[in-house]
Amino acid sequence: MTDAAAQAGPAGSSGPGRPRDERIDRAIVEAALELIDAGTPVTLSRLVATSGVSRAALYRRWPSLTTLVADALNVGRETPGDVPDDADLGAFVLASWFDGESAGVTRFPEHRFRHRIRLAMSDRDLQRAYWESHVRPRREPLERALRERVRRGELRADLDVESAFDLIVGVFYYQLIVRGEEAGSPVTEARVRAAFDVVWNGMRAPSPPDQPSPAEPSPAPSRAAMTSSSIRSRPSDSDPGSTDHSTSC
Repeated sequence: MTDAAAQAGPAGSSGPGRPRDERIDRAIVEAALELIDAGTPVTLSRLVATSGVSRAALYRRWPSLTTLVADALNVGRETPGDVPDDADLGAFVLASWFDGESAGVTRFPEHRFRHRIRLAMSDRDLQRAYWESHVRPRREPLERALRERVRRGELRADLDVESAFDLIVGVFYYQLIVRGEEAGSPVTEARVRAAFDVVWNGMRAPSPPDQPSPAEPSPAPSRAAMTSSSIRSRPSDSDPGSTDHSTSC
């Protein structure tokens, strides 16, 4: 679409006159998705040919081709609801990745996810449009939940919530984007869970000095303690049948 089309008004707006026909909206978005899924560049001419909708109808509904593609890429994605107040937040986040139904999250096809990444990385305007219109709103429920856990003292008081969110999601994205792993692979899941534990433990509020954190392993015994224990547990000459359970080597 041209720059003139970008001045037509916000996406989704309709002027005075007849109500907008939602069937036309769907036809346009479905045509854009058909092109995206086929790996075909989305152009105005191809949209008109694929959807059977006029250029004028396109101009009336989206201010630019970029915003239309951003809307098409978001088909199948939903803004999640608020996290329950009594939920184990760490477990809830992992469930939303690996068991979406239990967390109320709709699965998004991996092939479309990869198309979205490819298109966004090749077009910064599209990347920013998708971020503002779709990604940012989807972050809000989890960010609210993180802030609530900070308020309760469950997470660190100095936690930067937006940075924490970036880090949590980065654990998952790194596997798919950098390593090229499959989202449903058991190896991927194990690696994500291990990395998430590291991140989550770093976000937890420190335990009171007299209470060791349950997330932290007990300190290893000193060499002197190990030696002393070894000496004490060494079998005696008078008890030839005893077994040495010492951990020292």
